[in-house]
Amino acid sequence: MKQGGRNYQKELDRIIRRNEEQGIRPKVVLHACCAPCSSYCMEYLSRYFDLTLLFYNPNMDTAEEYEKRRAELERLVKEAGFPVKVISRDYDPSPFYAMAEGLQELPEGGERCFRCYRLRMREAAKEAREEGADLFTTTLSISPHKNAEKINEIGEELAKESGVPFLPSDFKKRGGYLRSIELSREYGLYRQNYCGCIYSQRQAGMT
Repeated sequence: MKQGGRNYQKELDRIIRRNEEQGIRPKVVLHACCAPCSSYCMEYLSRYFDLTLLFYNPNMDTAEEYEKRRAELERLVKEAGFPVKVISRDYDPSPFYAMAEGLQELPEGGERCFRCYRLRMREAAKEAREEGADLFTTTLSISPHKNAEKINEIGEELAKESGVPFLPSDFKKRGGYLRSIELSREYGLYRQNYCGCIYSQRQAGMT
């Protein structure tokens, strides 16, 4: 299904095709939210790009949850043998809570979530600029619960802000989400049933 009249998978296809014609493998910083979502994204993108994964998720409600997801990501990369570099930030939820101030009662999938996407994706753009990468993107669009149009819109805005182009994506397309479930089962990955923040926990009835 197209969102906003654009098909981000086809846009990514064109970029990959152009790179192959030119014989190049651009460097991409991929923001990683967790191992299950990253699994298919790494499997797919590592065929065409040199990947650096950035684990930065200040929305996690506890340090324990943060470390669990980080460890699972690192384990997946090692066990699957994906040719990627992993960078992670230390746990610090303060940027998330500052961002969410006044938005605590909003439902999931609204403005608070959009600002959370931006917070995490901005760090990926920053990392890409510092590393001299050619592009940045995020695993977030693989989730059927997340708005791919908004994610790509934010990415394009951050590209202008950072000077690093955003790689368009809608990773749930072409069975990407189903493949992530298969890989999660194959590697016995921890699959959480909430995005990580205390507000999503409440909506899921976990608190």
